[in-house]
Amino acid sequence: MITPPYLQKGDTVALLATARKNIDDNLKPTIDLLHSWGLEAVIGSTIGLDYHQLAGTDEQRAADFQKQLDNPNIKAIWCVRGGYGTVRMLDLLDFTKFKQHPKWVIGFSDVTVLHNHLNTMGYKSIHGIMPVTVPRATPDAVSSLKAALFNEPISYSISPTPMNRLGSATGELVGGNLSILYSLLGSPSAIDCKDKILFIEDLDEYLYHIDRMMMNLRRNGCIENLKGIIIGGMTSMKDNEVPWGKNALEIIDDVTKKYNIPVIFNFPAGHIRDNRALIMGNTVSIEVTASGSTVTFKK
Repeated sequence: MITPPYLQKGDTVALLATARKNIDDNLKPTIDLLHSWGLEAVIGSTIGLDYHQLAGTDEQRAADFQKQLDNPNIKAIWCVRGGYGTVRMLDLLDFTKFKQHPKWVIGFSDVTVLHNHLNTMGYKSIHGIMPVTVPRATPDAVSSLKAALFNEPISYSISPTPMNRLGSATGELVGGNLSILYSLLGSPSAIDCKDKILFIEDLDEYLYHIDRMMMNLRRNGCIENLKGIIIGGMTSMKDNEVPWGKNALEIIDDVTKKYNIPVIFNFPAGHIRDNRALIMGNTVSIEVTASGSTVTFKK
């Protein structure tokens, strides 16, 4: 996997929208944060655009992203928010100049589309907080993003959870939002799960749909080929009038329990305040013991 150049003081980060519109004046905390890190910010043309739910038309969002991709002076692209819509502009992008001057793409939720597409191209990216979540993110979530961008050591220690499956594994980290992973299966942007460590998280889904998506991953041969699984926040799940009978973590456990691989539940990443940065495409080592778990990113 190709690692984009890590950031240095004086570098410039572009803030733009690939999905849901961002029409509020809410980016000052993020700009101040970047300045405190010694970085400059450029505001993309999609900020403030209002096209129904989206930050402009597909063509407008793609043009803004393309402009930042092609500019060698932009060292990272930080997507301001998720929602839905990134996949609608994906096939309008040309990554030719990106390959000449790779840069970090940062975000979570709907940005999983870009993480997975970049992974299939052989490039790392960063799953982490977004500008609209900066004000409510924990200090650990914020500092972990800085660590990922500036090539500082990243290792997480997690308290034990009864559902964890013990063991250790080393492999390339892939994944992101479960709904997005599910939606990309069968497309050129679908990740290869073989010998990987899969991270998943999700928000505001019906429990039966979590089961449907996990079953689809299993039937596509993804789960049986993994070296390990990390489950982040399964936030604000919904149920039907007739209950499904299991919560989201129990559903995931049920689908994956026959595979002899380590599994970490309740990892601090996803649609939660403590959304720790993950370098997607990086080699990680996980160790799951009765006293806790560790996730260490290899240099």
